[in-house]
Amino acid sequence: MTLLFDIIFADINILNLTTIVIPVKIMSEEKPVVVKEFKGEAKIGRVFKNFATLTLKPEDLSSPVTFQMAISRLYESLMKVFESGGPETTYIAEVKITDDTGNQVSIAIDLGNSIPPFSSEKVKADVKVTLHED
Repeated sequence: MTLLFDIIFADINILNLTTIVIPVKIMSEEKPVVVKEFKGEAKIGRVFKNFATLTLKPEDLSSPVTFQMAISRLYESLMKVFESGGPETTYIAEVKITDDTGNQVSIAIDLGNSIPPFSSEKVKADVKVTLHED
């Protein structure tokens, strides 16, 4: 019986800013792995962390009554944020790639509270997806 050492990478890389490595696993047999890399762009901006709960859904715009309920819900959430000491700011990167079926996929990556070290708010993004069995 031969033991194989397999390092599995889940890598989201924005100009070498963030890399996540899952620890080494010892496997008794080789399992199939599919790796796909996507090129895209990221837009870096500042958002309020506490406002993550403020969302409008398409059904909120379906009638005047549901729109009024949504506005009331947003107002109530805003008041709670300001009562709890005000909003916290953080920087995020909105990464956009196009998948193999032509659909645009968007993910957000939290870059922390300090200003990211990029000269522009638009940067290139590389996304690597590794598919494997447990």
